Amino acid sequence: MHGQLTGTLRASPAEPDLAHHGDAEVGEGLVDLAVNVRRAPMPPWLAGPVTASLSDLAAYPDPRPARAAVAARHGRPQAEVLLTAGAAEGFVLLAQALRGVRRPVVVHPQFTEPEAALRAAGHTVQRVLLDAADGFRLHPDRIPADADLVMIGNPTNPTSVLHPAAALAALARPGRVLVVDEAFADTTATPGAPGEPESLATRRDLPGLLVVRSLTKTWGLAGLRIGYLLGEAALLARLAAVQPLWAVSTPALAAASACAGPEAVRAERAIAAQLAADRDHLVTRLSALPGVRVAGDPASAFVLVRISGADRIRMALRDSGWAVRRGDTFPGLGADWLRIAVRDRATTDAFAEVLAEIMEA
Repeated sequence: MHGQLTGTLRASPAEPDLAHHGDAEVGEGLVDLAVNVRRAPMPPWLAGPVTASLSDLAAYPDPRPARAAVAARHGRPQAEVLLTAGAAEGFVLLAQALRGVRRPVVVHPQFTEPEAALRAAGHTVQRVLLDAADGFRLHPDRIPADADLVMIGNPTNPTSVLHPAAALAALARPGRVLVVDEAFADTTATPGAPGEPESLATRRDLPGLLVVRSLTKTWGLAGLRIGYLLGEAALLARLAAVQPLWAVSTPALAAASACAGPEAVRAERAIAAQLAADRDHLVTRLSALPGVRVAGDPASAFVLVRISGADRIRMALRDSGWAVRRGDTFPGLGADWLRIAVRDRATTDAFAEVLAEIMEA
């Protein structure tokens, strides 16, 4: 068998493993369709500042230039930006700083780290499960009215569903913190329209809104750990109070500044447009296979599929040299779900042929 895998072929556990992530699926000799990080050389406008920063590691990190750059990109005051060591750190800060919340709600299926961070901090979490038969669409009226913390992804990992900004905005209200995980917002695009569709990153009129962003996906910086939070200054001050000193490294700060610039934004939009075309090709190839159902209307760097016996198929794919992400560790899914990363068309075609052979066996 190619590579190593955490766990073995087994029935889905009663309680999903919230600590399981796509990197556990990857191993030596496997084509990686399990991790949603774009793999491409850093462009010169990004590699240059990151490399140059290595000559200044004797000094403590200074986040002010990067904070100013990110604030300018999103049209916000600098006090409404908090830089973090990846988006995941933001969830830990939220869980630690907001210990007074009474009814935290996490909308699933979604990235499991928000709930894991809440539970680790002692919170009792209520789950609201979106319906696969309804395309995993968000219905704001299904969120408990007394929830004082609501966490949801947009576009959501693993479903790749992009919720309308109006539906998310309807969840905001005084006395509630609304956390929208936009780690994959820069992967979305609408033909003929500028900017990131359905993003709330520039919205300053919604009470309690906190937007979580990541720079690790499109720019292949997962190992550098860089993300940021956007929200009301008073709320971010509470989160900053529990953040370790110098949490974001000097190279990561250099990357944040570079990725917030106009050249980066133009490149990001071009990458998102190409990703949309590659995703359409993947969806077409998967939809042509009997027994494979693509969930919802995918909008990001991955698609979610339902296949009977997907756990067995995932292991057979590993034997054939392919890594995909199991779905049963996401609340609201089960053993018949797989998440597949969007790659170039040649990779997709090769994968689809292998998958077809396995399903016909």
